[in-house]
Amino acid sequence: MPLHIVRNDITAMKVDAIVNAANESLLGGGGVDGAIHRAAGPDLLRECRTLGGCRTGQAKITKGYRLPARYVIHTVGPVWRGGNHGERDLLVSAYRSSLELALAHGCGTVAFPLISSGVYGYPKDQALKVAVDTIGDFLLAHDMTVYLVIFDREAYTIGGKLFADIAAYIDDHYAVEHSDSGEERCYRAMFAPCAPAQYTSQPLAAAAAAPADLNEALDRLDESFSQMLLRKIDERGMTDAQCYKKANIDRKLFSKIRSDVHYKPSKPTAMAFAIALELPLAEARELLEKAGFAFSHASKFDIIVEYFIAHQNYNIFEINEALFAFDQSLLGG
Repeated sequence: MPLHIVRNDITAMKVDAIVNAANESLLGGGGVDGAIHRAAGPDLLRECRTLGGCRTGQAKITKGYRLPARYVIHTVGPVWRGGNHGERDLLVSAYRSSLELALAHGCGTVAFPLISSGVYGYPKDQALKVAVDTIGDFLLAHDMTVYLVIFDREAYTIGGKLFADIAAYIDDHYAVEHSDSGEERCYRAMFAPCAPAQYTSQPLAAAAAAPADLNEALDRLDESFSQMLLRKIDERGMTDAQCYKKANIDRKLFSKIRSDVHYKPSKPTAMAFAIALELPLAEARELLEKAGFAFSHASKFDIIVEYFIAHQNYNIFEINEALFAFDQSLLGG
């Protein structure tokens, strides 16, 4: 199921299908289109000539020929004309049509470029937002692994205001952590373990349900990560599938966690489940502790995730977009 944002050469991706950002003729061009045709060889162009072109926002499929991928899905993104000519809807349609075509051909893994963000002029930050939102919505309803391949890491930034807000949050927390004395950090850890009041979105009483009696409290002390995770899924009335999809976690990995009471997840996996369950900071810390981890203000990764939890934004794809922009590991996977 997961959505991965990666830096790679899409023509080298060993997936079921790669997506080609083509023009309406489907007869090759520059950029990603040209690179895919060169890597696939002349047979790709011969097949493309039989397809009769493709309308903007639609997609067509061919064999992969010399590519590691079995298929090439050719889609036509919109040319940017200022944003008031239906460009977003057409770009959403290009992603959606490609995903539906991949699903119809039994593709379990698909790699996309950032469609329309090259010579077609679509602003890269907006193009990334459309890609993440559209692919993310599709993956909530379908089991597929999708790679969004960003060739040039520095060719885009996330939305200006969000980027600035996260950067300020990092500065406020990361800088303080590294400038305080050991005694001051100890005092903060003892008396102010949560985010500052202006970032705390729920009162503590509402954040974590108190156990009904002493026996229940003692039982929870011995809970493993797996047991706590499954209990919280039940408490929130979620299905397993709803949880692992919202966590950007593969179904097979979730099955391992469910079947092994002593399973120890990675920190990004544990945090991903805290996001999927929409846990407030107090409960997120508790779940992380069961996996043997803690939020650290010495880690930009931790601070960025904390920022989104504190602001009650539990969209894991948006969080991963921000983590990628700040060159951090991604959640889930």
